Amino acid sequence: MYKILVVDDQQENVYMLQDRLETEGFEVITAYDGKTGIQKTIDENPDLILLDVMMPGMSGLEVCTQLINNPETSSIPIILVTAKTTAEDTKEGLQAGAFDYVKKPVNKVELLARINSALKLRDVQKKLIEAEKLTTFGATVVTANHKIKQPLTLIKLAFGAIMRELKKETIDRELIEKKVRYIEEASNEITEILNQLNSIENPTITNYVRDIKMIDTP
Repeated sequence: MYKILVVDDQQENVYMLQDRLETEGFEVITAYDGKTGIQKTIDENPDLILLDVMMPGMSGLEVCTQLINNPETSSIPIILVTAKTTAEDTKEGLQAGAFDYVKKPVNKVELLARINSALKLRDVQKKLIEAEKLTTFGATVVTANHKIKQPLTLIKLAFGAIMRELKKETIDRELIEKKVRYIEEASNEITEILNQLNSIENPTITNYVRDIKMIDTP
């Protein structure tokens, strides 16, 4: 069930929208001023916001701008509900980051059409983000495996050599110290690789072999 936040300082407008939306199967949460609307957006994470433009204190455009500029709420589509529908008003609303406009008095068919359009776009964006996360995760695994495999192999070989040497009656201390240095160097290399992967904020995905991807590291 989709969750919609309705923000309007007029109670009758909120009740009317709430009744229409709940009849269509939506979950509805409400707010009667801009500040409360922002807080409820953060707390409730709605799928869509119906936002009145003309409100005392903080206008709908100010609310829209704050929500769009907040990384936690920027992906939530906002539909402005207002009687101000000139070309200039529409431009101002879209510049503030609104997805769409619905004029008052609200037409039920038009409202539902615009809501469904916004929700479909949000669903597509979510799927794209999830797909990108999976690609990045897979590329990280491939990168880690590719870069760590060699030093791990070196550690394994050095460890094996040490174990064989310890079984001898006469132990070559110099050989053991040499193999220990190999293990230390390989361990440091693995640590550096992991630090590089951990420090990447905007990963660049490149082809490895065929359809397998890797992440570029410094």
